[in-house]
Amino acid sequence: MHISLDMYQTLAIAVVILFLGTWLKKRIKVLETFCIPSPVVGGLVFAILSCILFATGVMEMNFDETLKNVCMIMFFTSVGFQANLKVLKSGGVSLLIFLVCVTTLIILQNAVAVGLSPFLGVDRIFGMCTGSIPMVGGHGTAGAFGPDLEGLGLEGATTLCTAAATFGLIAGSLMGGPLGRRLILKHDLLKTAVPVDDGPLVEDEQKHHRSVRGYAPAAYQIAIAMGVGTIVSWALTTVTTMNFPVYIGAMIVAAIMRNFSEFTGKFEVPMGEINDIGGICLSLFLGIAMITLKLWQLAALAVPLIVLLVVQAVLMFLFAYFVVFNVMGRNYDAAVLAAGSCGFGMGATPNAMANMQALTDRFVPSVKAYILVPIVGSMFADFINSITITFFINLL
Repeated sequence: MHISLDMYQTLAIAVVILFLGTWLKKRIKVLETFCIPSPVVGGLVFAILSCILFATGVMEMNFDETLKNVCMIMFFTSVGFQANLKVLKSGGVSLLIFLVCVTTLIILQNAVAVGLSPFLGVDRIFGMCTGSIPMVGGHGTAGAFGPDLEGLGLEGATTLCTAAATFGLIAGSLMGGPLGRRLILKHDLLKTAVPVDDGPLVEDEQKHHRSVRGYAPAAYQIAIAMGVGTIVSWALTTVTTMNFPVYIGAMIVAAIMRNFSEFTGKFEVPMGEINDIGGICLSLFLGIAMITLKLWQLAALAVPLIVLLVVQAVLMFLFAYFVVFNVMGRNYDAAVLAAGSCGFGMGATPNAMANMQALTDRFVPSVKAYILVPIVGSMFADFINSITITFFINLL
């Protein structure tokens, strides 16, 4: 039996899945420990049920994904508004160095994934499903770029990316704390832990302020960035002959709007409200993306998927241990940064913060790490990652 749902019914089910995921996270501690998003928790339950119904020949459900694309573009537009050049400038050399480290990691993740794919007998597009799309990008980027990879001929790409992102969340959370602890104890780094006042790195607290009157301007600015972004993406595609999705242009326009506001003061960008709207859209986007997963498409690709994901975990460990730690100063702050890198390098910024929290609770605080990781992980990593992924996809 085939059941087709329209976009309103699809949205309603996605919201129910969000509530289910939230309910399960409150009752299953390990889900909260690994910071697995509520839409992913509820969505996996639904996807498993859907897979059972399909495998037994009872039912196959088809969903309207119109609103998924809208929510995805709105989320990435809100990410574009995070790119504040004033913060980048005020962060000094340490922020720039850490940003270069993250950019290098993004390139390596894609290069390794694409390079190993032929040796495993799978297409390079398959390899992209285990690169920086699910690793640095997490579930949001996985759901966004999955359809693009499917458009290139890889059936079930969204399912593969989502599975890889879930693996990354767990692996990144498991390796970060032990890695940081080993570095601290092996090199006796506690003697290098010196409290530093990095107040200037913290963005103006006004961005955290919420006002009912601010949500309308926030929604309007997102809409403008999305609309103009379509033109920018078209222009970039025309000029470079590379394929730039709509959300790339939207992110660029949003970043321009944000920095024009910061440097001229001509208008205000209500960042608190934009963050809220982006968060809501991300949850809805993930909810719809998860209920449309077709887990049965993973069966034939299980072995190469596992191999590539294990290689990504090893790459992340080696990069954090030997590159991030050494480049960032070989001190206590560098060790905590290495642990945090495992979090958002294979999952999301909350995982990075959880890794660092575990270390600082055991030892002493690291102000520098607590400032650099959220800034790079939340404000710049997704922006750089999206552009890098687009470049790699166009090379395939």
